[in-house]
Order: sequence, then C-alpha cells, then structure tokens
Amino acid sequence: MFTTSSRRWWALAALALAMLTIGLDTTVLTVALPTLADSLGASVSQLQWFSTSYTLVLAAVLLPAGSLGDRFGRKKLLVGALVVFGLASAACAYASSPGQLIAARAVLGLGAAFMMPLSMAVLPSLFPDAKDRGRAISIWVTATALGLPLGPILGGWLLDNFWWGSVFLINLPLVLGAIVAVALLVPHTGGEHSAALDVPGVLISAVSLLAVTYGCILAGERGWGDGRVLLCLAGGVLGLGLFLLRQRQARHPLIELRLFADRDFRTGTLLAVIATFGFFGLLFTLPQYFAAVHGTDALGTGLRLLPLIGGLVLGTRVSDRLSARLGRRVALSIGFVILAVSLAGGAFTGPETAFGLNAIWITGTGIGMGFTLPAAMAMATDALTSERAGSGSALLQALRQVAGTIGVAVLGTVLASVYRAGLSLDGVSAEAAEAIRSGVSGGMAQALGSDSLTAEVKDAFVSGMDVVLVICAALALLGVLVALTYRPMVRSDGTGPAPVRTNEGTAQEGDVVVGRSRGTAQSGHEPAR
Repeated sequence: MFTTSSRRWWALAALALAMLTIGLDTTVLTVALPTLADSLGASVSQLQWFSTSYTLVLAAVLLPAGSLGDRFGRKKLLVGALVVFGLASAACAYASSPGQLIAARAVLGLGAAFMMPLSMAVLPSLFPDAKDRGRAISIWVTATALGLPLGPILGGWLLDNFWWGSVFLINLPLVLGAIVAVALLVPHTGGEHSAALDVPGVLISAVSLLAVTYGCILAGERGWGDGRVLLCLAGGVLGLGLFLLRQRQARHPLIELRLFADRDFRTGTLLAVIATFGFFGLLFTLPQYFAAVHGTDALGTGLRLLPLIGGLVLGTRVSDRLSARLGRRVALSIGFVILAVSLAGGAFTGPETAFGLNAIWITGTGIGMGFTLPAAMAMATDALTSERAGSGSALLQALRQVAGTIGVAVLGTVLASVYRAGLSLDGVSAEAAEAIRSGVSGGMAQALGSDSLTAEVKDAFVSGMDVVLVICAALALLGVLVALTYRPMVRSDGTGPAPVRTNEGTAQEGDVVVGRSRGTAQSGHEPAR
C-alpha cells in the first residue's frame, strides 16, 4: 500500500497529528476557564490547578520517559501514551467536580510527557538522510506550534456551540487517528539496552524539576520574594545539582552529560530555549491584549493569532530551502534577526493600534520562529545516537518546558510590575483599586463607565506588554550572536573513534567530535547543512 519512501512521511503525519493534539490541549483550556468556574463551581485556586497539574506532571516525567523509551522501545510506549492521553481527555470532558478534572489533567500531562520526547526520538530512524530529517523536524515543530494558537480558535467556537467538555473531546479523533497510524507505520526503535533503570536518578530528577516548575508558577502569582517560592526554587536547584553529580557517577545514567560537550547539541539546545522563551512571551501577552484592551471574545482572540500561524508556516518553508543552500548558521542568524526586529516593532504597540499594523509584526514573529525553532532543534538532534535518541530528546524537551515556564513567570512578573507602576487610581476606593491592581481583566471590569479610568488601565497594561516584548527582542539578539559565532562540529560517515555526522562543511583542525563517539554511524547518512 505504501512505498518505503511514502511510508515514513505518512508515519511523520501520524506523529505530527499527535503533537498537534498536545499543542491544542496546552491552550484550549484558557478559553474554557470562565465556563468551568460556573459549571463546576471551581474556585480561583482550583482554576489555577487545572493548568498547574498538567504542567507539573509533564515537567517531572519528561526525562524518565525518554530513558524508558530507549530501554524498552519507543513505539509501544508511544502508543501506550496516546491511549492514556485519549482516556484522560475523555475523563476531563466528563469530570463532575474540580477534583476530578485536576486529577484527569494530571494524567493528561503524563501521556504528553511520553508523547513529546518519544515522537521526536523516532525521527532519526525514520529519516536517516540529514536533509529529509531537517524537513521532518520542521514539520514536527510546526505541528506543535500550530496547536497553540489554534486552541483558542477551536475552543472559542466549541464553547459558543457546545458544552464545555467538547474542548477536551476534540482530542479523541486526533488521538485515535494517531494510534492507528503509529501502530501501522512507525518502526520499532529503542529497546537496545538491558541495563537497569537509574531509579534514584529518576526520582531525584522528577522531584527537582517539579520543584523548579512549581516555584516558577508560584512566582508568577506571589512574586519572587515569597518564602514558598524561594523554598521551592532553592530545593529544586539543589536537587538538580545532586542529580547532575549522580549522573556523572552512575554506571547507567538517565542522561548523557557528554551531550553538552557536543557543540551542535549545546548550541542547538540553547537556541531552542531562547526561541521558546520568546514564543511563550508572545503567547502570554497577546491574548490578554486582544481580550482586555480590544474587548474581543475567545474566538476573536484566536482568529487574531492567525498571522502568527501563517508566518510560522512560511518561515519553516523558507528556512528549509535557505539551510540547504547556505547552511543552518545563516538561516538561524537571519531568523533571529527577523524575530528581534518583529518583537521590537511590537513594543511600539499602543491601546488603539489597528489590527492591520499588529498583524505585520505578529506575522514577522511567526516567520522568525519558523526560521529558528525547527533549525535549532534539528541541530541538537543531529548529535544524538540512535541508542540515546529518547533520553536526548527528553532532555531537550525538558529544558524547553522549564524555559517556557520560567519565561511566563518572569515575564508575568515584569508585566505586573510595570502595569501596577503605571496606575495612579486617583479617587478610586481601596477595594476597587485592589481589584484593578490584580490584573488587566479586573481593571477593565472595575473601569466600566469611566473613560478616564479605562484609558489608564489600558495604557498601563500596554506599557507592561511593550517592556515584555523588548525583553524578548533582546533575547532574540542574543540568539543572533550565538548563531553567528556557532561553528558546526565535524562528523564522519564511516566507522572508527568518531562515527558522527557533520552538520555542514569539512573537517577543521582542532575540532573535537564527541556526539556519536559511543556508537557506529548508520549507513545512508549524509552530511547535514
């Protein structure tokens, strides 16, 4: 039915479908929170835990998930994760209390924690040719990113026409299609290792990542000086330090620290983290801007994010061709320049800025993301052996997940600080002032009927958003510097002490090749640009 060549692209479509589901689920909940508060009688704290339970489990399980895939086989664990994700989605849809929904969301995070690294880890086996592999990673990343802005669009439409559980039931047909396609089309990979799992390392990494992630979430709510925040962050950092020490001494480590000695993995991971930080900063501020300042509903907010999707798709296509002709370093440098210029342009946004002008810099940001994120992740995955594809992909995804969580917490604190500093609230009662300072949504609710107070709240929020975009633009400039100074490692296609692939160019004297020094190169690999 399928040729060998077409089979792998259909398999990629199945993996992209799975990642689209995760992207959708990440943001679709945001538009349903007001409805959930009414339908389930959820408190503000419970509404926060609807998202937090998912994020915490996802962050805690990513590293063990990748390592388990390396040891026991990625395909069967991926199918199992899809089943868990589907069942948890149904449980979310039919939850009858806040506690049930929180528990179901935690199980949903468990499924996603296996789906993310394992779906990415099978790509090197599916696409041994470097050019095809780079294109495949672009599609994989784009599918995930497309789900993020599509979530509010689908969620808003479903909430307007159906009951709140439908925002979770949309996962079921996507998951069922992915299960069938993965079972039929994705090859068996992993399972080469019979070594015992580093159980203490699993526990230490899970608890430490959970503490760091929860500390960042709390910081966004309570501020960075809060005692619980400092305790969580300090405990998490100490735990991660202990985890790294154990990985250096363990006979069968959960992650290979030698990966960071590989310049491609190290640089690709750093650039992916920078791009992720900027992307989450945009998704954190824009929905609030459209909803609170311009008064759009959930569906309208999602539709206004469509330029981001268009730019992302365009950026990935152009970047693939540019990388093939001029190399990843050039494509990454151009991409981060576009990202920095677009975000800086967004920093001039005002409360009354027309959507047409906003669409220009939002599209540019999408193009920059399309240039940078797939290329950076492809650079990192090129350094992974087939045996360590799962644990290496999990490490990359864990760092991106933590970066996104930290980014939202840090940028949220900056936004809140600038917003509050921009409020004078002359003649406003203490109770109303407290509600206004709590956030722009509360501020707009309290300002109804007062044009001057409405303008003050809008100006204060937009000032904070502009500062956030300036910070993201500055990080994108850092990405430009990293990309310009990047020198690809040299990888050989033959056997020997350094059986690793090259990203571009020929051998340079003094380069140390470590990325695949633990195995033998696979036939058919070609130098990647």
